Amino acid sequence: MINDPPLEIIYTFVNEKDAISNRDRRDVPKILAIDALVTVKIAGDIYFQEEIAVLEFYKALYQWRKQMTNTDTQKFDYFSIENDQEEGPILSLLPFANKARVKTIWPLVDVYNVFELVEAVKVFCELEESLKIEIERYFGIELKRFLKHIPYYFPLNND
Repeated sequence: MINDPPLEIIYTFVNEKDAISNRDRRDVPKILAIDALVTVKIAGDIYFQEEIAVLEFYKALYQWRKQMTNTDTQKFDYFSIENDQEEGPILSLLPFANKARVKTIWPLVDVYNVFELVEAVKVFCELEESLKIEIERYFGIELKRFLKHIPYYFPLNND
């Protein structure tokens, strides 16, 4: 019997490899049109699965990692400029004590979504690293050239 990991986040690019190039780095509509099917599995159950703007999602992860320190884990919230902000973040990692809750506004199943903080942060950090490598490899682009042009929504009243 194979045990499923407690928390797993996988993705598949939806667009063709030639859908974007480095010369498109300032083309916001094209940036937002690059999608990936992102799946969050909790103990093997599909908790979240949605096609999202993957460059925008990557930038949210990148910004979150930049804010983290060894002693302070910030919450992660992914908002999209294409989504009604009043619903809340599409995907969140909410640290508390030595635990973290993974939440979405579109859950597919009702599951226990609390994990050890260190393990949950590791999954999200590995996701950011893998997205960077795979986006650059798959599309043949340099993400650092795109970062300042990728829309990033983070509400000011984020409590």
